Amino acid sequence: MFFHGFHKLMNGVKGIKEMLAEKGMPEFLAYGVHLGETIAPILIIIGYRTRLASLAFSIVMVVAFWLAHSSDLFVLTKSGAWKNELIALYLLGGVGLFFTGAGKYAVSTKSKWD
Repeated sequence: MFFHGFHKLMNGVKGIKEMLAEKGMPEFLAYGVHLGETIAPILIIIGYRTRLASLAFSIVMVVAFWLAHSSDLFVLTKSGAWKNELIALYLLGGVGLFFTGAGKYAVSTKSKWD
């Protein structure tokens, strides 16, 4: 997911602002994408405050699903796969890390948010 967020760092979040405006939400929330798609994955990878980072990551995935993919909830691709399975895998991976934590090789292991 980091590379997905990195792309938005380079190209901006104009499309996300537009989607938020369509749903009646404030446009400044689009900058939360940078937190959830760039900062949170980095923290998860290094194992620093993994539970907190995975919570932020999961929230961003729920919002992304709601904003961009809620209209195709039950749509299958040509090969028969669920169209939204990648977002679901990201979301469930984030939820799983929230409950399990980073493990013993993480940078930080003393906080309840690790």
